[in-house]
Amino acid sequence: MPENSEAVTRRTEAGRRGGSAYVLSRGVVVLFAVACGAAVANVYFSQPLLVTMGDDLDMSPALVGSVVTLTHVGYGLGLFFLVPLGDMTDRRRLIVTQLLFLIGALAVVSAAPTAAVLLVGMASVGLLAVVTQTLVAFAASLAAPAGRGRVVGLVTSGVVSGILLARTASGLIADLAGWRSVYLASASLTALLALVLYRVLPRHSAAPPTALRYGQLLRSTVTLFAREPLLRLRALFGLLVFAAFSTLWSSVALPLSEAPYSWSHSAIGALGLIGVAGALAATVAGRLNDRGLSRRTTGIALALLAASWLPLACARSSLWALVVGVILLDLAVQAVHVTNQTLIYALHPDAGSRLIGGYMVFYAIGSATGAIAATSLYTVAGWGAVCALGAAFSCLGLALWAVTRHRAPEPAAHVTSHAEG
Repeated sequence: MPENSEAVTRRTEAGRRGGSAYVLSRGVVVLFAVACGAAVANVYFSQPLLVTMGDDLDMSPALVGSVVTLTHVGYGLGLFFLVPLGDMTDRRRLIVTQLLFLIGALAVVSAAPTAAVLLVGMASVGLLAVVTQTLVAFAASLAAPAGRGRVVGLVTSGVVSGILLARTASGLIADLAGWRSVYLASASLTALLALVLYRVLPRHSAAPPTALRYGQLLRSTVTLFAREPLLRLRALFGLLVFAAFSTLWSSVALPLSEAPYSWSHSAIGALGLIGVAGALAATVAGRLNDRGLSRRTTGIALALLAASWLPLACARSSLWALVVGVILLDLAVQAVHVTNQTLIYALHPDAGSRLIGGYMVFYAIGSATGAIAATSLYTVAGWGAVCALGAAFSCLGLALWAVTRHRAPEPAAHVTSHAEG
């Protein structure tokens, strides 16, 4: 069971005096993962519900499409303007406050009487769902350096699982009780998580808050990118792998809804369950990072990502090929993502929120690029062209790794005798 905040705080303070960070219990790490998954899922709930929302609120097709766009715009703004606050304030208080505001935004969406109110509510949901990244940074700050990769790996698998399962959950709940019930259920779960996190999380992270004012904090995020080549490199990896990830998941419903499959929306949503298996399997990447094997892990994962598009290209004629491709792709994306976050946090633990927030802006750009390009390409050229696009993103990532792999060794969360030179 998770420990209460007083116990965690006492052990954190003891860890500081002893020169090491608090080693999180597995129960608290799982709580972080569940909270991350629940928060980020709010960004993706709407995707299977767009037609129903449009019919209910008499929205035009163009206006319906803006529901997803505004949610992601809100998320992108939150990454830059809200996540860095974790470096200047008590993260527990910040997390709970953001969750409380998120409950309000979800309530607005669930009760929206007009399209305008719905759009404002969805933008607010996206803005506040970035509490996910504050949770990731907090978990990394509380982990011992020797186990930071493992902790980030498990917490990040909660994020990816939330993204993949959101569509499945929203489709099932909407079929039972209507689209508004999806957001009421999420508001209830968020309220429960806010209460549990308030009681369980320590009052302070291992790194003291920065003395920078808010404007200086935002400028320092840009400065970190200018100063740290590893951050720029890892941000590019993140952009490319999430462009590939979004290329698949934003368009796979299109061929599956046609012959020979003709799957229902619920069946298509259930495909996310297969993706979760791959994402969870990739938690081993965190352990490899703790051994100093970050470069090798990245190369293997990018090779798997490129290879995943071969079976995916056969998905129209083989369900097994689709399953294999989905598992490989999600395993590879998760492995690179865990490696990225573990490495960039280790650069400046005292700026962890700024580093992760800035990195995730590139994730958002990659996701948006993949989604827009894949859906447009499918309309004019079909599934084979979509797979070629995903393979191109993946091969660009692999080529970038090959070109940069002989640079100075990358820092690991904990370098041991296994570290690569």
